[in-house]
Amino acid sequence: MKQLNTDVVIIAGGPAGLAAAITAGERGLKSVILEKSSTTGGAANMGMGPLGIGTKIQKDQFNDISVADALDLHMNYTHFQVDSDLVATYFGKSAETIEWLQEMGVEFAGAFRYFRESEATWHIVKPENGVIGPRAASAMVKIMTERAKELGCEILLETPAKSLIVENDKVCGAVAADKSGETLEVRGQAVIVCTGGFGNNKEMIKQEFGLNLAEDFFPFMIPGITGDGLRMMWAVGAKKWGANIEAIYQIPDNLNWFLLDAVLRQPNLMVNQNGERFMNEGYMGNTTFAGNALHLQPGNYGYCIMDRGILREYQKNGPDIMDIVHPAEAFFGFDQQAAQALEQGYEAYFEAETIEELAEQLGIDPDVLQDTVDQYNEYCRCGVDSQFHKDQKFLHEITGKGHYIVGKFYLGAYGTVGGVRINKYCEVLNDDLLPIEGLYSAGSDANTIYGDSYNFTLPGNTMGFAINSGRMAGESVADYIADLEG
Repeated sequence: MKQLNTDVVIIAGGPAGLAAAITAGERGLKSVILEKSSTTGGAANMGMGPLGIGTKIQKDQFNDISVADALDLHMNYTHFQVDSDLVATYFGKSAETIEWLQEMGVEFAGAFRYFRESEATWHIVKPENGVIGPRAASAMVKIMTERAKELGCEILLETPAKSLIVENDKVCGAVAADKSGETLEVRGQAVIVCTGGFGNNKEMIKQEFGLNLAEDFFPFMIPGITGDGLRMMWAVGAKKWGANIEAIYQIPDNLNWFLLDAVLRQPNLMVNQNGERFMNEGYMGNTTFAGNALHLQPGNYGYCIMDRGILREYQKNGPDIMDIVHPAEAFFGFDQQAAQALEQGYEAYFEAETIEELAEQLGIDPDVLQDTVDQYNEYCRCGVDSQFHKDQKFLHEITGKGHYIVGKFYLGAYGTVGGVRINKYCEVLNDDLLPIEGLYSAGSDANTIYGDSYNFTLPGNTMGFAINSGRMAGESVADYIADLEG
């Protein structure tokens, strides 16, 4: 067995692990990152940027929000089911963290809302290709990776940790397997676990949430994020607590059918497999709200129905709901991708000339679907939705002009959050809510700040928590080691 000694052992090199390594390095400590995949960054390579509150960027854009206001908003949203001290510490650190990243060389395109009702807390990384969208944060990951190395972090790629080392009731290292499969023992004064949850583990998803991955649940499936760190922490006595999903909604294979997804998620008529309307579609801009509503339907999915007459209005005047991820330009590429979907028999897109034909394609009772469409159109004509009270500006009569066009949207998620409980020092707690000596966690493994629903009104929250909790963990470990050395 090969052995390696360092000050801090960090399991996984996503944004939390990298932030922890940089912070430890700034305090004069050496670290080793055990990274399962062939590159650093984890889910952040798919993301766009972290939350910041009270930053100079926000103030320059007249979009500033105070920590006090954000904390009040968040705690009311979660009904105080989360650790206020942990949230307050993270929010209070977030503006400084944006400056910390900028000092490293990270550039931001600005501070953005996700949708109209959200706050402008999303600090989107200036993308290398100049186009704001998914994967923008990969530029930040590269800079953080290089900075961690400069400060003495050794990053071992394709070297997954397998278990934690505990001696005298203290966590002091990890056992890993290197690229050749040889066992490697890495020892340090403390361990920080940042493995990003278990969003790509079919068995754990089924066990924890009763969902079937790629059957009735379509999250972003990031390779390698399979709950390794959580299982290691549970094995040494960490309290199992607070696991949830960052609920969203999307069509299957979303990134390959991005234009369909962007256009069909507008607030038109949404029905379930029974042909029944089930929500105020005006809330579809908040993807967590819509994902939660879909989770209550048969099969965790629903159909969003519109027609090309409505599409042409969107092309002419812009969509009903604007967000930073799904630009208006998508509406002009829709027809080409729709034709491709029909040609390839894509499972989640439908076109029909009549309601009867559409009902047959969807497997819905045609009489029920016709009644639902007729009732909805009556609401549109009179301008009053007496069922769910959707805003009149979103009520567009669906006539089938140019064909009915339909997307099948499923419950999805950016990933999982939570699984262990930490305090504001990122110390992992046991069943008695006491710290396990030497064990710390940051990022999505320890992200229990949402209660039952991801807070999309403060966008950038999960990446923000990852980077800030990584810094918090790095600082706590540095203080812990300083105390040990007296």
